[in-house]
Amino acid sequence: MYKNSRGRPGLVLAAVTVAQFVFALDMSVVNVALPAIRGALGFAPLDLSWVVHVYALTFGGLLLLGGRAGDLYGRRWLFRLGLAVFGLCSLAGGLAQQPWQLVAARAGQGIGAAAAAPAALAMLTTTFTEGPRRVRALGVWSAANAAGGALGVLVGGLLTEYASWRWVMLVNLPIVAAALVLLPTGTADGAQPVRRERLDVIGAVLATGGVGLLVFGVVRTDARGWGSPATLGTLAVAVALLAAFVLVEVRSAAPLLRLGLLRSRWVAGANVLVFLAAAGQFAAFYFVSLYLQQVLGLGAAATGAAFLPFSAGLVAGTVVATRITARRGPRAALVPGAVLAAAGLGWFALISPDGGFLSDVLGPSVVTSIGAGLVLAPVAAAATTGIAPREAGAASGLLNSSRQLGGCVGLAVLATVAAHATGTATDPGALSHGYALGLAAGAVLFALAAVVAATVLPRRRPAVPESRPVTIRSEKPLEGTRS
Repeated sequence: MYKNSRGRPGLVLAAVTVAQFVFALDMSVVNVALPAIRGALGFAPLDLSWVVHVYALTFGGLLLLGGRAGDLYGRRWLFRLGLAVFGLCSLAGGLAQQPWQLVAARAGQGIGAAAAAPAALAMLTTTFTEGPRRVRALGVWSAANAAGGALGVLVGGLLTEYASWRWVMLVNLPIVAAALVLLPTGTADGAQPVRRERLDVIGAVLATGGVGLLVFGVVRTDARGWGSPATLGTLAVAVALLAAFVLVEVRSAAPLLRLGLLRSRWVAGANVLVFLAAAGQFAAFYFVSLYLQQVLGLGAAATGAAFLPFSAGLVAGTVVATRITARRGPRAALVPGAVLAAAGLGWFALISPDGGFLSDVLGPSVVTSIGAGLVLAPVAAAATTGIAPREAGAASGLLNSSRQLGGCVGLAVLATVAAHATGTATDPGALSHGYALGLAAGAVLFALAAVVAATVLPRRRPAVPESRPVTIRSEKPLEGTRS
């Protein structure tokens, strides 16, 4: 139902890869700078976490809307618009003089990323045909995503210690500029509608409100607890909105997310898998970072440097996974990757208060990161297998939403588990015990991801794309439609 032309795919891949790198970078680059930000802007202790949480809130809450908007109105311009908003808000954050200004800038970054990220992934899946070329392209995209998340800790530590906390925001500007320049002006959207459908406004409101409140309720458990009336009430409203969203989508002629997509074992399995894997990976970043700083006593820059083997392992894992997936399909890399990551986190769970980087961190970092890389690269290919080009944005938004929700919900749950085990104690032994328990729980999540990959995902990819497009009334078949 769409006109489809392909031009300069290498530049499209480069632009999308650079953009994904900066979106992933901003999930972790600010974390190490939080103490410096608090001292410079005078944040209250309970308000400081919003510098991190508000980005996850707006990014995760608006992804479904961003993905569908790209399908309907064009992905290239939405990609550019989202990047521009992200860059301008990064500049505003770097220049912030008051706490509310930085929080508002971080919210704007999340909005820009939610518009550009699903459009970027959809452009990849429509620029590269299903098969080895798409797998290789998604492998590069996944490597950038993994490297951005892992290098964020290093970049944040170096900038904070040797420059200023403001540079953790301003560093985004040249990266955003590079992505905007790289994207060819004449790049086709891959799925530009010939006749416009109307955006499902009611579905958009319900999905955004439901996902946003779910993230909001989860991230505030650090201050209010899981059993507080505020948390339970917020989560109940979120569930109610998401249930209403499902009912609306079932009855809508042009839904925000066609629920029939989830009938595909590829789509459903990949989204459950990425939810579990993201929870496990975020837990590794969080607890290992705390262990390095709170138990081993490393500074911000040294902690960032300690994550270099993790970054290298993630990239190496994605390279290997790309080759395996191109030859044998996503499932062949996802199952062993999830098992390897589970083993690595289980090894991490043996950390001790009198340990060190070489004895307690280096080996588990390499094993966990290679396993996570084997998972990250093929999961995007799995989630878009058999998807019609006109629904690539919706599928991409769904995958990114699952990743964001997995990271937020999983980290909040595991942090609560670790805090409960540690209690009020602050000695290295108690802290190590709590962090080890959190890492062990992350290992269980990756083990569950391996089970999903082995039992839900089909052994073979479909020979032809499985698509059930929403009908658009027309007198004759539109150009590019496969009947």
